[in-house]
Amino acid sequence: MVDRISVVVVDDHPLFRHGVVTSLAGEADLEVVGETDSGEQALQLARTLMPRLMLLDISMEGWDGIVTAEKVSTACPATTIVMLTMSDDKDRLLAAFKAGARAYVLKGVSGQELARVLRAAAAGEVYVSQSLAGEMLVSLTQGKAPDPLQELTPRERDILALIGDGYTNREIGEKIFLSEQTIKHYVTNILQKLQVRSRVEAALLASRHGKPSR
Repeated sequence: MVDRISVVVVDDHPLFRHGVVTSLAGEADLEVVGETDSGEQALQLARTLMPRLMLLDISMEGWDGIVTAEKVSTACPATTIVMLTMSDDKDRLLAAFKAGARAYVLKGVSGQELARVLRAAAAGEVYVSQSLAGEMLVSLTQGKAPDPLQELTPRERDILALIGDGYTNREIGEKIFLSEQTIKHYVTNILQKLQVRSRVEAALLASRHGKPSR
């Protein structure tokens, strides 16, 4: 039995959204569990369905893709966000990744390639359309913040401070009213952003740069 990857599709163009859903329906290991045309509804679906992936358009009425990505990645860190957009603007690409996206795909991509990207994102890989990858690498290199703690969200700073105080994932979850599994995902994100391998290294790095405030 194939362990199917759950996907929520968010795009405010009904015809395009239908085409994406139809394309993904032909993939045995991918399952579209929800779809919507708004960022607000996307957040509700993320909280209710806890999908493995969210395929998100960057340009929408109301909350755009950047705002939606930030809210979903904060509320549901276990959901991996893949941006699917017409925009090849470098600044929007970087903003999407800063908001929590793990992949950025241009809408000209084939259905087969989109499915491949979704599988890669579900496996923890980062993806950027080839035409944008070079520009993104240069921008990230030039604009890297000297203080790695600046890359953390307020919630991640709170959790890092509690790690530094010696609390376990379960104890942190009890303090801030989140499940132990959710805290585990937050800790994984923190380690990745700080480019360290363990909680101890993260706490030491935080102490060197000034313990994050709570």
